Amino acid sequence: MTIFIQSLDYNLWDLIVNGPRLPTTTNESGETISKPRTSYNDEDRKRVQMNAKTKHVIMCAINSNDFNKVSSCISTKEMCDRLEVTNEITNQVEEAKVSMLVCEYEIFIMHENEDIKIMFTRFTNITNALHVTPVPTKTNATITWQVSFRKPPCDNFKTSLKISSNHRHIKSS
Repeated sequence: MTIFIQSLDYNLWDLIVNGPRLPTTTNESGETISKPRTSYNDEDRKRVQMNAKTKHVIMCAINSNDFNKVSSCISTKEMCDRLEVTNEITNQVEEAKVSMLVCEYEIFIMHENEDIKIMFTRFTNITNALHVTPVPTKTNATITWQVSFRKPPCDNFKTSLKISSNHRHIKSS
């Protein structure tokens, strides 16, 4: 998004990085307050228009979930800061979810007195969740896919599991 905004107008990018310089005035008690619209001069209108233009570019570039997060922001800097924080949190949640699923996958065993169909359903649920869970782009996390069946604690374990219609079998004894 950086290059896109900079290509439109580099001053727009400066607004995001440095924050807006919205028109202000000082009241009788010496406090700095927002300048009323009725007292804007040409320079004030230009500043407000640049902020609005930058907000418009960002609003058009984000999805509806992100839009809901930033629609109440006043400045583009506030919008970008909020998006950065929420994306960091999202990445942390995704990383934790992937770590949990990989752990479940790595310690997967058939439980004692468990039916093969139930075991296979549990295994499929884990692998399907790993396939659809996006690995966060900010990390160098990779998942090595390997299938290993361990012999469960029961002595009478003997199973043949059909994997696909081309008659490949995984046998464990």
